[in-house]
Amino acid sequence: MREIKNIGLRGISVADTKISAVDGERGKLLYRGYNIEELAEHSTFEEVAYLLLYETLPAEEELGIFTDLLTSERQLPAEIIRHLKNRKKTAYPMDVLQSVIPMLADFDEEARIETREANMGKSIRLIARVATLVAYWERIRKNLDIKKPDKRLGIAANFLYMLTGETPDMQIARYFDICLILHADHSFNTSTFTAREVASTRAHMYACVSAALGALSGELHGGANTEVMKMLLEIDNVDKVEEWVNTRLDAGERIMGMGHAVYRIMDPRAKILRDISEKLAQRTGDTRWFDLSKKVEDVVRSELIKRKGKDMYPNIDLYSAPVFYMMGIDPDLFTPVFAASRVSGWCAHIIEEKFAQAQPEPALYRPEADYIGRYCGPQECRYVPVEKR
Repeated sequence: MREIKNIGLRGISVADTKISAVDGERGKLLYRGYNIEELAEHSTFEEVAYLLLYETLPAEEELGIFTDLLTSERQLPAEIIRHLKNRKKTAYPMDVLQSVIPMLADFDEEARIETREANMGKSIRLIARVATLVAYWERIRKNLDIKKPDKRLGIAANFLYMLTGETPDMQIARYFDICLILHADHSFNTSTFTAREVASTRAHMYACVSAALGALSGELHGGANTEVMKMLLEIDNVDKVEEWVNTRLDAGERIMGMGHAVYRIMDPRAKILRDISEKLAQRTGDTRWFDLSKKVEDVVRSELIKRKGKDMYPNIDLYSAPVFYMMGIDPDLFTPVFAASRVSGWCAHIIEEKFAQAQPEPALYRPEADYIGRYCGPQECRYVPVEKR
């Protein structure tokens, strides 16, 4: 039997990066050398976005200038808003987001200027506007008036304001800010690799981000958080978790939110989000969704130890789903919210791919494949006219 090699490029290093590092064996995630746990405790999303783009934490004045730039770029062009209002209201949010991002290039005079400075400008505009796009689409599809960005609020609080129409509880806004920090980058995950692959063709920033959004939309990547919430809604009751989990394990089915392609111990982001989920449940007075998630984690881990003698840990999605849901975010918006954060990482990687690689010229990503298809005879198939087949 033919050996299957390098499934999904697992374990294959394709490029150098200075942006983030994932240590799956020790359960660590670093952004530019800074531990994610320390950033989540002390930093803000604006500061982390600066770190990813500019390679260092900003001084106070630098952060103020960067934050002002982000704030000034939040609003969407009027033509984009008109387009959103003309979209079919049942359009899936990720499809809307992916299709509108390339349209933003029409309103960016620097869209096809490939200097580092121009790409930094495009990055700032994208980081500022993706959250607005998500919030505007949510309001428009529900036939609600859009809420223009509030310049007094940071990215996290402003998003919740634009989404709900009400100034959020500042503690909940801080929890959401931490969620954005945790989702900002994760080394060469599928969507980031997609962004870098497209960047290697010298495509512009908007094309690269649109491609990354397509990769993120799948349920095995960014769409997993929506699938987790569907699972929790289906289970509905803590008393049903054990039976539900065992039925799926018996059938050999995947339990969404459990296990990770890289981490061999607990995903550090999941640990932080589990704590936020519990605190948010206590703050809102509704512990149901945290209780369900925690019970799923406990039962899956217990059953797998019993059945296979090995543990499985929760990933970021098991607890980001209930956190977003308790904040009043609809499940089909979970992945677009993920994108509103991850765009900062994508932009940093696109810039690195375009400008910071060791080779003097960008290297076009062009993997090879082993052809295992059909051969007719010693070399190739011979064409037979249709009337003679």
